[in-house]
Amino acid sequence: MRARHPDRWLMTDERQGEALWRALGRLPRGGGIVFRHHATPPAERARLFARVAAVARRRGLILVRAGATPLRGERGRHARRGPGLVTWPAHSRPEAIMAVRAGAALVFVSPVFATRSHPGARALGPLRAAAIARGLPLGAIALGGVDERRYRHRLRALGFGGYAAIDAWGAGDG
Repeated sequence: MRARHPDRWLMTDERQGEALWRALGRLPRGGGIVFRHHATPPAERARLFARVAAVARRRGLILVRAGATPLRGERGRHARRGPGLVTWPAHSRPEAIMAVRAGAALVFVSPVFATRSHPGARALGPLRAAAIARGLPLGAIALGGVDERRYRHRLRALGFGGYAAIDAWGAGDG
């Protein structure tokens, strides 16, 4: 039996701006956050992470960080080996296998559908996305153009254990 992990995730990035706080408020208790903000200068990134970590503690959210620099309050890492919950991106089956080898507990399969985060990127579609993670000993989270309706009506039955989003949590720019 797999360990229990969040099934609803927020992926952060710079385009969210102040809408990040609304998105954090909409994320269900026990949900997860992958803090990215890759383009934010290091000192500002650390301050923002501290604010997000405070919200995460208050709301019972799991916070993992992307990037090489450790940040105080993280409970795991995204696309990096290390202590805590390890999550990993996968756009192909070889990348999903890499996640297993890295000791990841969860793989974010993307982009399932077209997404504003990666305009022009070719979407996998639900069946190809599900095939990427099928049979692997880790949880699979659908990412890319996914919202609650698409997850419940199209993706849950394909074996996804949840979804991650930006815009679905009200953090998009439109």
